[in-house]
Amino acid sequence: MAVGTHGESFMETDPPASRPARRRASGGEGAGPGLDGLAHIANKIRDAVESVIEGKPSVVRLALTVLLAEGHLLIEDVPGVGKTMLAKALARSVDCSVRRVQFTPDLLPSDITGVSAYNQELREFEFKPGPVFANIVVGDEINRASPKTQSALLECMEERQVTVDGTTYALEPPFMVISTQNPVEMEGTYPLPEAQRDRFTARISMGYPDAAAELEMLDTHGQSSPLDRLTPVAHAADVRDLIEVVRRQHVAAAVKQYAVDLVAATRKHPELRLGASPRATLHLVRAARAYAALDDRDYVVPDDVQDLAVPVLAHRLLPTAEAQVERRRPEQVVADLVKRLPVPSPGK
Repeated sequence: MAVGTHGESFMETDPPASRPARRRASGGEGAGPGLDGLAHIANKIRDAVESVIEGKPSVVRLALTVLLAEGHLLIEDVPGVGKTMLAKALARSVDCSVRRVQFTPDLLPSDITGVSAYNQELREFEFKPGPVFANIVVGDEINRASPKTQSALLECMEERQVTVDGTTYALEPPFMVISTQNPVEMEGTYPLPEAQRDRFTARISMGYPDAAAELEMLDTHGQSSPLDRLTPVAHAADVRDLIEVVRRQHVAAAVKQYAVDLVAATRKHPELRLGASPRATLHLVRAARAYAALDDRDYVVPDDVQDLAVPVLAHRLLPTAEAQVERRRPEQVVADLVKRLPVPSPGK
C-alpha cells in the first residue's frame, strides 16, 4: 500500500492560475460549503444511514463516496442482508425526490422512463414521466427484469437524460441510481448486460453482520424499523454543492498515471477475457476524489485508488473459462494487480 504519511507529496503546491484555488473552509456568500463543510454534511448523512445499517461503516462510506462522485451504486448479495435497506436509508437521508422501482420479469421500459398518453381535453399527447425522473432512483432486484427493460436505464445513467418518442428530457441533478441484485445463481435472475454493469461506478456486497451487530439489530429493528424514524439531514442543494467541492479535488499526474496503469493491466491479464473500459478509469478517479474529500483531504493519494480498485473495477471484468474452472474471481485478480503494480513514488 502507498504510505499515507507521504500524502502531502501528492498535493498541488502551485495551482494553475486558470483554476480557482480550493477552499478548505466555507466560502463566501453563494460560494458553497468548501471542504470543511463537505466533511460536516457528509458525516451527518453517514451517521443517519448508520443508524439504520448496523456494523457496516465501510459499506456506508463507499455508498456515500459514489453519491459524491456523481455515480451509480450496485448492491449485490444474498436476500435478507439489508441491500434495499441501505439504498432506502441513503435516499431518505437527503431531502430530495426518491422513487423506487421493483424490477420484475414483466416490467416494460416505459414503466421506467414514462410514456406519452393522449389528453382528451387538450387533444394532444402528453408525456407522463416515469420513476426515473427523481434525484435518487432505487431499483430493487434489478436483475429480475429482462435485458430489454434494464436497457431503459442506459441513457439516463450515462447522459442524465431520457428520450421518449423523439423528445429528450433532462434529469435534475443530483441523479443517482441505487440498484440491488441477487447473485446470478439465484432463481429467476438475468445477468446484467456488460454495458449496464459498466455504468455502475461501484459494486458492493453487504455481507452478513457480525454477532454483536446482529444482536443489536434485534433491539433496534425488533419493535419498529429505524427507517421509519429517519429524517433528512441534508438537502439536494447541499449534495450539489458537495459534488462541486469533489470536482475541485486535486489529482497529481503520477496518481492519474497509476489509475490508468491499473485499468490497463486488467485488459492484458491472462485470466480475464474482458478488461475494464476507459469509463472505468474515469469512475475510479472520480471516486478517489470523493474518497479523499471524505477524509478531509483536497488531494488524492495512491491509497485512495487502491482502496477503491476492487469495488470500482471488479464487476466490469469477465474471467476466462479457465479462471472460472479454477474459481478465480475478478475481485481476486484486481487485488493481485494492486499488490503487484508499482506505486507512484512520493514527490513524483
